Amino acid sequence: MQRRNVGVGLLLLMLLLGAGGRALWLWLDTPIERVSVRGEWDYVSADYLRDQLAPLVRDARWLSVDLEAVRQAALGIGWLKEVRISREWPDALTFELIEQTPVARWNDDQLLNADGMPFVFAPLTPPVGLPDLAGPADSSQEVLAYYRELGKRTDALGLTLDQLRLEPRGAWRLQTGDGAWIMLGRRQHQARLKRLSASWQRELGQYAGAIRYIDLRYPNGVAVAWHGESAQDDNAP
Repeated sequence: MQRRNVGVGLLLLMLLLGAGGRALWLWLDTPIERVSVRGEWDYVSADYLRDQLAPLVRDARWLSVDLEAVRQAALGIGWLKEVRISREWPDALTFELIEQTPVARWNDDQLLNADGMPFVFAPLTPPVGLPDLAGPADSSQEVLAYYRELGKRTDALGLTLDQLRLEPRGAWRLQTGDGAWIMLGRRQHQARLKRLSASWQRELGQYAGAIRYIDLRYPNGVAVAWHGESAQDDNAP
């Protein structure tokens, strides 16, 4: 009989503890009333971020909210690269946010970060002065890598590289800061770039502002089109 009484007592104690724990949980699990953001940002503002984050926790409760699900949803805000979330007593969530650092425009409606990953910049205005890159879907890393490689060559010629395009069939074309387009094509890039360098240093460089495009897709030499004129062949060795 004594053992039975002890067992009943333990059961009652467990029920009381369970009920107390449940009551404590319900007391702590209040609706989320505040969202605070922390970080240092060059392109986005705290007000913009709070406006974007608030719908993600609407009707959520402080203890029962799934922080990982909210974190993944927050990463869908284009300008955010990293998101960390913590609970702040008694009814707030704190977001520590690291923004994307754009290095180029991509296909007109996106930006690229330093890893070549695209993100949507709207509704914010993209920063000025970024190079303009474009290509098929899933080619952003390839295009950014080639832009960096080509940049070393154009820098050596005193040129800025403003645009780079990878066409659907694999041809490349680029535009310099003077507005001239350079048609590089799909193959023999190294040989064609050497030909461009030789032609530029020998003669073309002094007429940079007058050039409409340079076509390197020839077995020998280049074709040059001037503003206001049709294309002509430059077959100098």
